[in-house]
Amino acid sequence: MTIRLAEEARDIAQLQSRRDERRSAGGQPSAAGTIGAPAGTNGARLRIPRAAYAGVALFILALTTVNALTVLHDAGPGLPAWKPFVAEYSAAVMIFALLPAVAFLAVRTPMGRGRWAPFVFVHLLGTVGFCVVLVGGFVFLRKVVYAALGRHYVFGAFGEWIYEYRKDVLAYWGMAVVFHLSARLSSGARAAPRAPTAEPEPTFDIRDGLRIIRAPVSEIISARSAGNYVEFHLADGRRPLMRATLAGVEAALAPHGFLRTHRSWLVNPQRVRALEPEGSGDWRVALEGGGEAPLSRRFPQALEALRRLA
Repeated sequence: MTIRLAEEARDIAQLQSRRDERRSAGGQPSAAGTIGAPAGTNGARLRIPRAAYAGVALFILALTTVNALTVLHDAGPGLPAWKPFVAEYSAAVMIFALLPAVAFLAVRTPMGRGRWAPFVFVHLLGTVGFCVVLVGGFVFLRKVVYAALGRHYVFGAFGEWIYEYRKDVLAYWGMAVVFHLSARLSSGARAAPRAPTAEPEPTFDIRDGLRIIRAPVSEIISARSAGNYVEFHLADGRRPLMRATLAGVEAALAPHGFLRTHRSWLVNPQRVRALEPEGSGDWRVALEGGGEAPLSRRFPQALEALRRLA
């Protein structure tokens, strides 16, 4: 009997192990980064949230609108109302177009220890390229608008480029800092540890003939010895039989709180509803579902544990 029980327990353990291995192999998502995005200090891929783009774009739109209204107010009625808006909004359109490039450089070449040379070189070229494309772009747009209105737009000489570059450097660095910080914050939020998920409810495999009933431990009300078998009483009313010894079942269920109340009985203390004295130190245990189990005076530890739970 002991050898047969050991073989059954080994078979069940092997089935459980294979099931857990399949679950582990198929249930865990593979780690994947964002293609083309640089890695952060914690190994996560830096990605700029869309809210950062939207915030920068709204700020630029608001700033250029205020600038146009200010110029219109200061110039007085002699200045056509459309001119400051064309000047400001043409620059805004080009800045919008350059946002992805500034964002790319902000996260690809961050400031850090040992990175000063590439940092300075890349962003120095970045400011020059930003200014050239921005100024060249808004000059083209203004010429198009002016031509459509029958006018001619003249940008100016070399001094105008120096003037624009000084402003564009500040704009470039402001956007680069915003993009870099937002990417870092977003990466840190994604890398924050998640709250631990609830542990799956433990189960016990009852081999009833040729079938295996995987019963949640909490659904087992009691188990009693029945000759060469153990009869289980489940919460749904089923009473499967398993060829085993009660001692072997007790060893498996005791870590889950099951109590030996009699040489032939195990009970789940969470399913006990009442204790009734029988005399001579014995008790009767009322279980859920209307069942009963004896509590022998030979098992005082079980009595004490059930009294504590009452």
